[in-house]
Amino acid sequence: MVVSMTGFGRAIEESEQHVVTVEMKSVNHRFCELNIRTPKQLVKIEDKLKKKMSEYIKRGKVDAFITIAGEGLVRRKLKVDWQLADEYFRTLHTLKEKFSLKDDIELQDLLKETEFISIEESEDENDLLEHLVEQAFIMALEDLKSMRRAEGEKLQEDLLSHIGLFRETLASIHSHVPGVLKQYRSRLERKIKELTGDTVDESRILTEIAIFADKSDISEEITRLESHLSQFTAAIKKEEPIGRKLDFIIQEMNREVNTIGSKANDAAIAGFVVEMKTCLEKMREQVQNVE
Repeated sequence: MVVSMTGFGRAIEESEQHVVTVEMKSVNHRFCELNIRTPKQLVKIEDKLKKKMSEYIKRGKVDAFITIAGEGLVRRKLKVDWQLADEYFRTLHTLKEKFSLKDDIELQDLLKETEFISIEESEDENDLLEHLVEQAFIMALEDLKSMRRAEGEKLQEDLLSHIGLFRETLASIHSHVPGVLKQYRSRLERKIKELTGDTVDESRILTEIAIFADKSDISEEITRLESHLSQFTAAIKKEEPIGRKLDFIIQEMNREVNTIGSKANDAAIAGFVVEMKTCLEKMREQVQNVE
């Protein structure tokens, strides 16, 4: 089963106090890279969430974003630096006495100086909120998985189409091979007659044909390509990550096609080789998206 590495998943879960939104974006990657951006109070369950992601994602780069809205997320507390406040108060008294100031020192005089007063924020731990996040996270994973599978079905359909075209071209080469030797024999006889008149040494012709046949023999390459095609088709049906395997098979197929192109001394086969290489290149581009 072909699964794409690209996709998007989103889920929203709500309670009386909170609204949790989880969004995931998946793109191509050689390996499996999982990233989660969460509020600070959820850091302790980040490993748990990544482990759940690894059950769904085997290859690709996935970024997950968790946002929380609602009440009670942050507790605020007023903090006073009493040592600094005492220093301000004593300094004000000193100034009043030194300069014989008549006005009294009031609270508002201290509150004008905000250096010793600050607001601290802390995020409360909340088991119910964590459970809500986990539920939304799994739903987003399911949504992402569904989209990756839908994209994978399109990739599989396209790959099978290219495989069918490749098989047809390979069959054309296979059926064309016997005619290559006949054409070579005809050309060879014609050249010999042009050089020697009507005298044709049959044994010499057979020797030359045997040498040509040995050099241009592509039967092994055709057999290996047929085997690779069977492996490729079988791999597509497996319920496991197959992207790397498909990429390797395509590399091997490309190697065999190049060998056929270098061996086959025939214009028609050269044209078939171009068609097969074009087909393999399209397949290779698609396989880069497969998990």
